[in-house]
Amino acid sequence: MDDPLPTQTDNGRPSLLRKQIPAASEKISSIVPAENSRDKAELAGKAPLDQRMASLATALRKARIENAEHSAALADLRAAEIVRLELLADALSPVLAQIPRDCDIFDVAVSPGERPRLFIDQIGFVEMDRDRRTYRFLQDTRHGRITLRESADIDEMVDAATDYIAHRLIEREKALAVDYASGGAARVVRRTGATGKAEEPGLLSGKAFQAFLFFIEFLGSATFFGLLAIIVIWAYRTYVTP
Repeated sequence: MDDPLPTQTDNGRPSLLRKQIPAASEKISSIVPAENSRDKAELAGKAPLDQRMASLATALRKARIENAEHSAALADLRAAEIVRLELLADALSPVLAQIPRDCDIFDVAVSPGERPRLFIDQIGFVEMDRDRRTYRFLQDTRHGRITLRESADIDEMVDAATDYIAHRLIEREKALAVDYASGGAARVVRRTGATGKAEEPGLLSGKAFQAFLFFIEFLGSATFFGLLAIIVIWAYRTYVTP
């Protein structure tokens, strides 16, 4: 039986072609969405990784910038502390010039470090408070560290350091007086000869002890050689002489 001929439509096109075209378009549409879904899945798998890498790089760059700013801020604060301590040291220069030359217990200098300090001596020093503007005068004692003065005024800190130096000088004088009263210095003065040179304590007693040791050694040697001569004479008379 022969296939039916396509009938003519109003616009003159066969109706059979209209039926075949939608079928082909359905096949193409069924293939294209599958490929699009696969591409979207691959992009969805790659996108989070790229985003994480980008966000991590951004975070590292931000952390480096913050670290550099923090380090620069700390360096600026430390430099400001050193400048303030140097100003205090300059203000103390007239006071330090009046210290006796034979006194070496004061060594005023700024020690730059993690915590800059202006040392007056080995146990007393000045440092800046947390506000970076207030001076704190501290001293190390046997009972711990104590605060002697705390002020933002340089003149007040100069007065506090001057009082501290004066008390330390008095303590030094007392220590020298105690050493003199103990007898050590008195013996040195008493044994100073006409030449002005002091004899060392115990020098004469040392010489006498050395002389006594020499006498004991000489006596022992004489006794030994005397006994040896007696033994030799006895042996000669007994065994050699008929």
